[in-house]
Amino acid sequence: MSRRITLLVFATFMIFNTIVSFAQSDSVDMPEQITDTVTDAKTEPLKVYLFDMKEMIAPPVWRTTQKAFEKAREINADLILIHMNTYGGMVDAADSIRTKLLNSEIPVYVFIDNNAASAGALISIACDSIYMAPGANIGAATVVNQSGEVVPDKFQSYMRSMMRSTAEAKGRDPEIAEAMVDPRVYIEGISDTGQVLTFTTSEAIMHGFCEGQAESLEEVLSIAGHSEYTIVRQELSSMDKIINFLISPVISGLLIMIIIGGLYFELQTPGVGFPLAASVTAAMLYFAPLYLEGLASNWEIIIFVLGVILLLVEIFAIPGFGITGVLGVLFMVTGLTLAMVESVGETTFHVDFAQLTRAFFIVIISMFLALAGSIYLSKQLFDTKGFAHLALETVQDKQAGFTTAYDDYSGMIGKSGKTRTILRPSGKIVIDDEIYDATALSGYIDEDEPIEVVSYQTGQLFVRKA
Repeated sequence: MSRRITLLVFATFMIFNTIVSFAQSDSVDMPEQITDTVTDAKTEPLKVYLFDMKEMIAPPVWRTTQKAFEKAREINADLILIHMNTYGGMVDAADSIRTKLLNSEIPVYVFIDNNAASAGALISIACDSIYMAPGANIGAATVVNQSGEVVPDKFQSYMRSMMRSTAEAKGRDPEIAEAMVDPRVYIEGISDTGQVLTFTTSEAIMHGFCEGQAESLEEVLSIAGHSEYTIVRQELSSMDKIINFLISPVISGLLIMIIIGGLYFELQTPGVGFPLAASVTAAMLYFAPLYLEGLASNWEIIIFVLGVILLLVEIFAIPGFGITGVLGVLFMVTGLTLAMVESVGETTFHVDFAQLTRAFFIVIISMFLALAGSIYLSKQLFDTKGFAHLALETVQDKQAGFTTAYDDYSGMIGKSGKTRTILRPSGKIVIDDEIYDATALSGYIDEDEPIEVVSYQTGQLFVRKA
């Protein structure tokens, strides 16, 4: 057991160190690509920083947005331009992006090149100016779950409030913004059909939710009155792309499943092998990007590792399943959950409750699926010829001559000796300089304690403290 724990801790440290070192060596941003310059020699051109938002709104998009704003400040950009085409995504990630836009000192424009639905609509309304391509849409911001079903009204109420306050902050009609969430909102001639509101480009222009129609980024800047400009496009490094991939909720859930499934299979097979390596690698891929992004702290990783060690100690060193095992599971869940949550206040434990809840359910569901899948898969594997050798299935019948009983064991009742190891309740004893397997009749008996043999059953001596 101690060898497995030592290998686990050593492998964890080495792989984590390697990933972090490689990431830091590749952390230098790629040169930002200047895509277009329209200027003359008389005036200083407008510096426009451009980045895309063309996927589901989730932690990777929030991370990309943070890096875009950092880079825009670094190059002293005069304007930030978002090229958007999204069907929406996660409310907490959208709220973080919305807050970033509302607090931005640099003006932010958005060009909706087809869709700005749900979370995309919220983000668009938070921008200073909205431009839409012909045939584009904005709206349909009702909160739904992963199955597309409308969630309870308390979640809708929160989204309605965000849409209203965001529209008010940017001088847009808050009632129209609320109608994009709630079909019950009645606005004569605009939202009077009992359906969630979605604007076309012309409708958005008519009602003040779009500054103009454009067919390209260059036309957006032209309509906005900028004839002299330089566009600097965001270029993500290879490490940025890898981190964005790893911190997505789906991949995080899969990594948790591999961590738990690997530990389960390692406990079911002899020696140290592939399952442990897979579990350690998945743990590194889970924690390393979160650590590099400042989400996971050292103490959160230590809590997780300590949880694994406590669980292994419970399994290999302590009979039954008690407080050590329960603490191990709690520590593992806590470490995995808190590593996904960003601190939003001055203190370490000041976190967003919505993010914490989402992270907790991702961890719990992933662990449950990992255990259920591992149990089912282990049964299937051990029933096949290729993996049957990993499990002992041969029956050693007493009729065939297999027995652990000795004729002289029954005569040992009443003899005295001492414990060679701790009996909890089983262990080793010494009687007349011979070592025997024995079981304590009740409780535990410490090492080097005097004992007395009180009974003998099926090849096992039962003793009590003398």
